[in-house]
Amino acid sequence: MYDLSDFLTPVPLFEILDDTSLTDGQLGKHMVIYESAIPDISTAEIVFLGIPENRGELMRNENLPSTNAIRKQLYRLHYWHKEVELADMGNIKPGETLTDTYAAVRTVLSELLKLNKTIILLGGSHDLTLAQYEAYKTLEQTIDVTCIDGAIDLHGESKVRSENFLLDLLTGEPNLIKHYNHIAFQSYFTHPRMIETMDKLRFDCYRAGVVQESIEEMEPVIRNTNMLSFDINAIRYSDSPASRLSPNGLFGTEACTLFRYAGMSSYLTSLGIYGYHTELDRHQLSALQIAQMIWYFIDGRNKRKTEAEMQNVDQFLEFHTVFAEVDTLFLQSKRTSRWWMQMPDKKFIACSHQDYIQASKNQIPERWLRVQERGF
Repeated sequence: MYDLSDFLTPVPLFEILDDTSLTDGQLGKHMVIYESAIPDISTAEIVFLGIPENRGELMRNENLPSTNAIRKQLYRLHYWHKEVELADMGNIKPGETLTDTYAAVRTVLSELLKLNKTIILLGGSHDLTLAQYEAYKTLEQTIDVTCIDGAIDLHGESKVRSENFLLDLLTGEPNLIKHYNHIAFQSYFTHPRMIETMDKLRFDCYRAGVVQESIEEMEPVIRNTNMLSFDINAIRYSDSPASRLSPNGLFGTEACTLFRYAGMSSYLTSLGIYGYHTELDRHQLSALQIAQMIWYFIDGRNKRKTEAEMQNVDQFLEFHTVFAEVDTLFLQSKRTSRWWMQMPDKKFIACSHQDYIQASKNQIPERWLRVQERGF
């Protein structure tokens, strides 16, 4: 294992706390923090890692307090989930070039993944999603990737890395992305042919309005995800003053719901939060919004601990149904009320109550059809 101290800088705790102390009930009091020496994180389940790197947005990397602004709000939230142990490994040292920073993120993240940690990246620009993915490539892991963003960053004509990085993510070789989902894109920022191309590749894209109308349909999508990338610009300006993309988008509470779904996933091992700039924030409300989203992620992880293993059949309700001459089985957890659907190969995939309703009406659920089209 690498000496991670070569790649990290400590958390400036006194600067973050502004000479104030935390109470016993606050989250920062119950977290192992890298202050002077790399801490023992052997019992930690969730590990935080800051990435003060914005050159992917053609910005200079000087005086970037954004990751610490998020910490300032996060540490002050109250700690309700004592079964979920937390650690903060400090910030990645920015490299001489953007590529050097990518390499540092890849190295540290892959080492933490080897330790079976769930890593929350407090990032700079959204192109750092590439470095997040490269950690999985290093480990030769095939993964499902989900991105939550108001824009789809596939603009090959743009020289701004944060606006074109998805090209490399989705087409680079070797490619270890089994499936890609894009949640909360806004149509007026997206060329119709881009969605057509994504559909031909059997990738799933969900418009912001669709997400808001039936946000519970996103739970199965996120449940199957290994790597999640979130751009703060997915949230509307009125709920997040540091969001620059649009006056429209997700409400702050909807973003918290999606993060709770992410915390409940048994497969998700890294979550990157990108695009926050403290100089664009007002009254630190976007930093607080991100902190509360993280709180809901921890809440979801705590709830996940109550879920039964699939082999414990007595903990699930069984519903046999036939649609389009396909005999299948739906399972509903007695503990969390989540649903699973059996495919023709007898494997179960995450689904929703709406999928069961469709099947019971002799209609093929869209989720079932998409999985069949992808051939796995």
